[in-house]
This record gives sequence, structure tokens and C-alpha cells, in this order.
Amino acid sequence: MSVDEARRGRTDTVEPRLTRTSASTLSSTAAATTRTVAPVTRGRTLVRAVVWATDASRAVGRGVASAADWTAQTVRPAGVLVVAAASVGLLLGIAFGWVEWMVAGAIALLLLLMAVPFLFGARSYDVDLTLAHERVVAGSGVVGEIVVRNHGNRIALPGRLDIPVGAGLVEFGVPLLRPGHTIAQPLDIPDLRRGIVTVGPATTVRSDPIGLLRREHAFEDVHELYVHPRTTTVPSTSAGLVRDLEGSPTRRLVDADMSFHAIREYAPGDSRRQIHWKSTAKTGQLMVRQYEESRRSRMAIVLAIAEGEYADADEFELAVSCAASLGLRAVHDDRDLDIVVGSEVPRVIRGRLRAIQRIPAPAPRPMLDGFSGVQLIENTMPIEDVCRLTAEADDRLSIAFVVVGSRVSLTRLRQAALAFPTDTAVVAVICDERAHPRMQPIAGLTILTVGTLDDLSGLLLRGAAS
Repeated sequence: MSVDEARRGRTDTVEPRLTRTSASTLSSTAAATTRTVAPVTRGRTLVRAVVWATDASRAVGRGVASAADWTAQTVRPAGVLVVAAASVGLLLGIAFGWVEWMVAGAIALLLLLMAVPFLFGARSYDVDLTLAHERVVAGSGVVGEIVVRNHGNRIALPGRLDIPVGAGLVEFGVPLLRPGHTIAQPLDIPDLRRGIVTVGPATTVRSDPIGLLRREHAFEDVHELYVHPRTTTVPSTSAGLVRDLEGSPTRRLVDADMSFHAIREYAPGDSRRQIHWKSTAKTGQLMVRQYEESRRSRMAIVLAIAEGEYADADEFELAVSCAASLGLRAVHDDRDLDIVVGSEVPRVIRGRLRAIQRIPAPAPRPMLDGFSGVQLIENTMPIEDVCRLTAEADDRLSIAFVVVGSRVSLTRLRQAALAFPTDTAVVAVICDERAHPRMQPIAGLTILTVGTLDDLSGLLLRGAAS
């Protein structure tokens, strides 16, 4: 055998061995890969199943919640009884063969089926609600108009329209409306009390004659009606028992102002422009001018709103009207004005927290809007603390009106007056519908007792004249 033939024989022997080794290696690798991929695939399938089950349960939950909400809003108590009668009657009648129960259940089911058509077309209306005025005075009413239009392509069955007016409800009957047909009905709201009254939203109500089912649809048209307090005309001269043109002199002495007071000796730090040379020439020492501080009349109106400070709600309304009348006069006279009322304080921290709120008074309308929202509060500061906090917030007051009810004693009024600076004139207005009008001057305090709103003007005139 030659050398070449021997080499070829060894090569042929090696090649099959390599082929067998490679084949066995590949097969074992493929088996391992197969065994690895199978659990991963099964894990992904399980995750997809869990995710699908979770989404399905959430969708079912949302559907059940929606159905329960729709049922609660649609089925009335009488409808619940009829549904119960239909269910119990049919089940017992079929189970035990009781004909009477089957008849009762069938009748109840028939009533339910007959009530369903009355719910159709609940949203086929366009409702437009308009009011003639957005602001009125307490005791008067307001008129408006309701326009209902059938914007659908089918006839709208008769229904009802409910319009909330504050805590009340105004109902209107809507007749049968052809497609595109429009009806207009007047809205009359009489004898409104002071406050902010919400009118709307208009709600269409569809219900069967028996009252088993009910369907409502509320529109977005909501109006806020401001009912202002009644006011009276207060004479201009009474707005500040402090009268001024550009400024009112006070007892506080300053180095430079408009109202001359006296001449004193020069002190280090005085301005040389205030040196009075004629007096300096006579005395031989530098003498300077001294002035009384003049300020523009700044007025404060403090209104008590604690429930315990008034005998009843009518007395509080009188107090609000008095405060609003004083505020209107001050705004018309273009005076600087602060209107302050107490703020609600939680019971748990009462005595540790002091808070007041201000009614904006840049013009008559926003000021009266603010008075419309003032209400009695049970948990608030007493009037003495409100006055003290008002004086701390602004120490440049010329005059302060404190408007209270009949349950505030004179001792408390004196304490409220002492909260203000000594150069601030304090006038207390006691609202007592059972008292006769009178004016009572006390040291550092003037007390006006009013029984009606018209008494305020006369008492202020008398005080200004004196």
C-alpha cells in the first residue's frame, strides 16, 4: 500500500467520526433549546391569560357599576316594588303552579314594559334659560324666560322641566313637540331673600304616569343671582363725623405736613428746610416748624356675624342693610374704606386662631355682591376680637362703624372701641327691631340704636349736626 493510500484511509476514518460527533452535539443543543423555549412560551401565554382576565373583570365591573347607577337613577321606589312583585310572582307561580301568583307577576311585568316607552326622547330638547337681571334687591323678584326646542327628527312626547332655584324647585310642563318646534314660557321668581341664589341647571324629566321609571337629563346653563341687601340713603356729611377736603388733621405731631401746629427748638436730625428764620433771629437759637399729621379719612365698617350676637335672622338682615348703606355712602364719597367681618374658625382651635375676611369695596356693585354672601356663623370670633384684629391691620383709621345685634352688651362695645387708636372716632350701631331709635354718646364712643333701616339716616344727621 502506498503512502497516499494510507493517508486517504486515515482521512476517511476521521471524517465519519467528526460527522457523528457534530451531529450528536447539534441534536443535544437543539433538545436543550427546545426544553428552554417551551417554559418561556407557556409563561407568556399564562401572563396574557391573566392580563385578559383582569381586563375582562374590570370591564364587567364597570358595566355592572354603570348598570347599577342607571338603575338607581331610573327605577323609582314604586318601580322597585313592581319589579319585586314580577320576580316573586313569576318564580313562585311557575315553581308551585300557583295561577294567581303568575297572573300578578305577569301584570307587574306588563306595567314595567308599558312604562319603558315614556323614557324615550329625554335628551331631544334644547333648553335656553335667561334671566332679565343678574342682581336684584332683597324682597323683590326677577323674571326670566325658558325656551324649549325639539331638535330631534321625531316627535317628542310630553314631559316635565325642573329648574332649581336655590333650595326650591320650579316645574314646567312640556307639551308634545313636533320636530323643530319651539315653545317659550315665562319664569317668575318672587320675593327673594338676600343671598347668592343659584338658578339652574334646567333638567328634563321623563316619567310614566304611574311613576315606576324616571329619566333625567341636566343641562349646563346655570345662573348665579345676587340678591343685594336693602339700603337707605345716608347723608354725605355723616360719613365721617370726620370732615375733610384733602386731609384731616390729627393729634399726632410730625415734622412736615400741611397743618401747622407750633414752633420748637431745633433737634439733631431735623430738616433745614423746616427752620423758621424769623423766630431764630428773635431767640438767637435755631427754631423749626412742627405740624399736625393730616391724613385722608379712612373708614372701617366692622359687621358682627356671630349667631350669638343677634336675636333672630331678621335682626341680622337689618345689620347687613345698615352696614351696606354706610358702605355705599363711603364709596360714593370716594373714601378709603375697609369692610371687615369675622371668619369661620374650627371649633377645635377656637381661641387659638384669629381670622377676618374683607368685603371688596372698589365700587358699589362688587361691594353689594360681597354683602350678598355674608351669612351668620356659629364658630367665629366675638366682635371685640374682630375689632382688635382690624385695628392691628390698619392703624390709620379716622372713623370706625361697628354694627352689632341687640345681644351685644355695652361693656363689650366699650372693649371693642378700646381696640382702636385713641384718635379714631368709633360709632357703634346696635340693630334692635324692638327698640326706639336713639343716640347715646359715651366717652370715646357714640352708640346709635336703630329699629328700622330708615332710623339710620336720621340718627347720623343728628350726630353730624351736633
